[in-house]
Amino acid sequence: MTQPAAAPTVQRVDAKHRYEILVDDKTAGLTAYRDRDDQRVFYHTEVDDAFAGQGLASILVQQALTDVRSSGKRIVPVCPYVAKFLKKHEEFADITDPVTPEILKWLDTVHQH
Repeated sequence: MTQPAAAPTVQRVDAKHRYEILVDDKTAGLTAYRDRDDQRVFYHTEVDDAFAGQGLASILVQQALTDVRSSGKRIVPVCPYVAKFLKKHEEFADITDPVTPEILKWLDTVHQH
């Protein structure tokens, strides 16, 4: 019998402004954010190719958004993946704010690519 893979865990890494999803203690993916007042602006989500196809991105985003709710913040889904996730998961609609040109401009200043 092979050991079943450990359930993935999600952790918030404030120093890096991101949530990471770990599988067997390896970082398998991340969703990056910046905080703007009471808004948590998500701008990028990625899962390592080695872990693709396991549904990790949705676990990661679901747990990240649940954490945003428990932190009393609001979600701004600049990241297309997060935006798509929110369309399917209306339970977060009440804490989701629209992406505005002002937010995109602000994101550019805090996060020079």
